[in-house]
Amino acid sequence: MSSLFEVTRATLAKDLRLEWRSKDATNGMLFFALLVVVIFSFTFEPTAEEARRITGGLMWMAFLFASTMALNQSWARELRNQVLDGFRTSPAPANALFLGKTIGNFIFVCLLEAIVGPLFVVFFNLNALGDAPLLVLVFLLGTWALIVNGTFFAAMSMRTRSRELMLPLLLFPISVPALLAMVGAITAIFTGESSPDLSLKFLAVYDIVFTTVSLLLFETVLHAE
Repeated sequence: MSSLFEVTRATLAKDLRLEWRSKDATNGMLFFALLVVVIFSFTFEPTAEEARRITGGLMWMAFLFASTMALNQSWARELRNQVLDGFRTSPAPANALFLGKTIGNFIFVCLLEAIVGPLFVVFFNLNALGDAPLLVLVFLLGTWALIVNGTFFAAMSMRTRSRELMLPLLLFPISVPALLAMVGAITAIFTGESSPDLSLKFLAVYDIVFTTVSLLLFETVLHAE
């Protein structure tokens, strides 16, 4: 267990340090998400009621597309100079690499959401009629759902020639149930017409199931030729 924790911590620290120096993933994600906010704000001129109903969907679609940049970039670093091959031949647990990558990507996307999320609120003049503090829980559960699957599928597609195309093809369909739950929860909180409890419970179960499956299968993916 100590080895798992130490390798996870080392992988996470390395990714955070490299991203801090290069900012390759965060700059791309931030630019794309800001572009989406600006385009949507000029394209749509909804009333307050309409904005509360559609912003959840616009927000999560922006975060989903932007996050694929960080997911692809995180594994691209490991392919350089045969770093990934070195890890495969080491006695370090494979799950530690997966957890380190997943937590790192989770942090990057959460930072993006913390910057861009308030801009959606400002541009669309939103105010929550429901329990606003639950938005934090929705974003944490929803972001983990996207990132744990995205990190796993990015690992599966990293050796393919068109990995930038393969990741969305694998990730988007399996993320649809989670996206529907995220949008439903945010809409319920903004409109105050229903409770987001059912959506939150679904997201929690979704996170547990797909995290467990990813951890069980990642070693096979890592050593696949």
